[in-house]
Amino acid sequence: MVAVVGIDVAKHTFDIATLQPNGKYRTRSKLANDPSGFAQLCEWLEKHAGPDAWIVMEATGIYHEALATCLFERDYRVSVVNPAQTAAYAKTQLSRGKTDKTDAKLIAGFGQDQLAKSRLRLWQPEPPAQKRLRALVRRLADLREMEQMERNRLESADANIQDSIHTVLRHIEEEIRRTLKAIEDHIDNDPDLRQRKELLTSIKGFG
Repeated sequence: MVAVVGIDVAKHTFDIATLQPNGKYRTRSKLANDPSGFAQLCEWLEKHAGPDAWIVMEATGIYHEALATCLFERDYRVSVVNPAQTAAYAKTQLSRGKTDKTDAKLIAGFGQDQLAKSRLRLWQPEPPAQKRLRALVRRLADLREMEQMERNRLESADANIQDSIHTVLRHIEEEIRRTLKAIEDHIDNDPDLRQRKELLTSIKGFG
């Protein structure tokens, strides 16, 4: 039987669990979400799961990416799933009278269920160029949100602080221009991205 390992990833730590043949879970908690913790995980996997293990974790913003990449590079099969899927699975388990709410165990159970139904999809890292583009676009969105917040403040601001808000807005607008230029240069310098010009038109304010 293929060992399915559930990993619950947080910003600084992660927990792991795998279902054993005796029906009980083997777990480990609070491993550091950094290279030292990744090394401990790989040792644990070698001992308790084997090289054919299938690793399942939830998409958690950027917190899962380094760990998933490390496991992928070690030739483990990795699936990164939508948290809504594991939440729905958790509800079905509660309806059956199973009350264990440990996230790593739930993720492992979900992975086992999906593997049995041939529904687990293999994950692989984004190409570096695409990952950098995504980071730039995320930064652009953050800057636009900051710009809107300052404009909202300006509408009701006292006269004595309006100059300060205008100064902040000028700085944000300059950063937006720089970020848009960085996005344009990045796409122009990458042959694969350059062929996908629709990426540019999807970015509000570009072009």
